[in-house]
Amino acid sequence: MEHPHTPLRRGWTTGSCATAAAKAAWAALCGQGFPDPVTITLPGGQDVAFALAAHGHGPDSAWAEVVKDAGDDPDVTHGAHVRVVVRRAPAGRGVVFRAGPGVGTVTLPGLPIPPGEPAINPVPRRMIRAALTGADGHEPDVEVTISIAGGEEMARHTLNGRLGIVGGLSILGTTGIVVPFSCAAWIDSIHRGVDVARALGLPHVAGCTGDVSERATRALYDLPEEAMLEMGDFAGGLLKYLRRHPVPRVTIGGGVAKMTKLAQGFLDLHSRRGQADMDQLADLAQGIGAPDALVDAIAQAHSVAAAFALAAEAGYSLGPAVARGAWQVACDVLAGTPCVLDVLLFDRAGTLVARHGPHPVAG
Repeated sequence: MEHPHTPLRRGWTTGSCATAAAKAAWAALCGQGFPDPVTITLPGGQDVAFALAAHGHGPDSAWAEVVKDAGDDPDVTHGAHVRVVVRRAPAGRGVVFRAGPGVGTVTLPGLPIPPGEPAINPVPRRMIRAALTGADGHEPDVEVTISIAGGEEMARHTLNGRLGIVGGLSILGTTGIVVPFSCAAWIDSIHRGVDVARALGLPHVAGCTGDVSERATRALYDLPEEAMLEMGDFAGGLLKYLRRHPVPRVTIGGGVAKMTKLAQGFLDLHSRRGQADMDQLADLAQGIGAPDALVDAIAQAHSVAAAFALAAEAGYSLGPAVARGAWQVACDVLAGTPCVLDVLLFDRAGTLVARHGPHPVAG
């Protein structure tokens, strides 16, 4: 069994893997053979070596493949085969990027890459250009096509479809390094979702903690898919970004347990960040007039759901007070923006338990 204090192993982004494969293929196309391992420089200045999984030549091209190692991060793309084909392009073209099988194409505005372009983010593009640029500083005229075996299927487990990226995965990375369990990719997807919604001029977006609350919120307000932001546990990641990039109206929806944590000031709703304070929940029950015996039972309850059930059996609802508290915490983060905010609480079946708002956060 792994020791609990064993450091988690870092991995490499798809952008780093594509850069390594592109550099190896370009070296071979220039008659220098395939360097294996091939060394690239990350945006932070570190030099990192990658082994090639496969390589070869086409009639007017060379290609190389690197297997992505995400380290100890539970990344859907861990083990993906990132293949890059490099072929010469007409003089003056510079480096031109193409999406091969398994790499998506951008179809909606608001992302850092315009619609119609392959979903290869700006930093990986810069990394590849730098890796192909000679010592004389001359950028070659080449076409770089990136493919990921099985990428279209992997993309179904990401937020790409909601962001308008069709046909496969994105080539990502800002540092070139995957930090295990940093959830940076998820939070970045939330931010890009806000960017797309703003670019489309959507007046109302909703961030929800899970599938049940998302389906219920979307049905309640008849929102388009592009308005739905898969917030998950990252309420802070969404709200802080909306503070800098506001929209007219924001809905936060979730189950009673997650929304209770938000009401208690948690902006990361994952269980690893702590559990809901049952004493605080008991205080809420006391505030709505619950008898002492019920207040004590709620304080001793083994879960938020159990506490809500105890209150309901006795004829009391904790939902409105929790929704009001969650609204206030979210409002404090959004303070100074023109947003109108509401908070929705749902049970496990997707039934609306309580709602607070919509109210202007500045009001």
